[in-house]
Amino acid sequence: MSTYITLMKFTEQGAKDLKGAPRRIESAAKAWELMGGKLLGAYFVMGEYDYIAITESPSDEAAVAASLAVCAREHVKTTTLRAFTIDQFAQLVDRLP
Repeated sequence: MSTYITLMKFTEQGAKDLKGAPRRIESAAKAWELMGGKLLGAYFVMGEYDYIAITESPSDEAAVAASLAVCAREHVKTTTLRAFTIDQFAQLVDRLP
């Protein structure tokens, strides 16, 4: 499976319901599982984003669908990044002409 890093910011509604955020993170994990993926870790962070999730997904399409489901239900805006291990990156570089 491929790895993804999702950066999340609370919407105005999400910021108003901070006490519900832990429950919404559990719900987001279930959304990833329904799309065939897995939540590897979720972290509240300081800075531009409010929290991040590290996930695995069977395809880019499944990752996008899960991210959209999270946006629709969990009061966050997301930016999802496809992550490559250093070994995967090295293999990509080896393919360069």
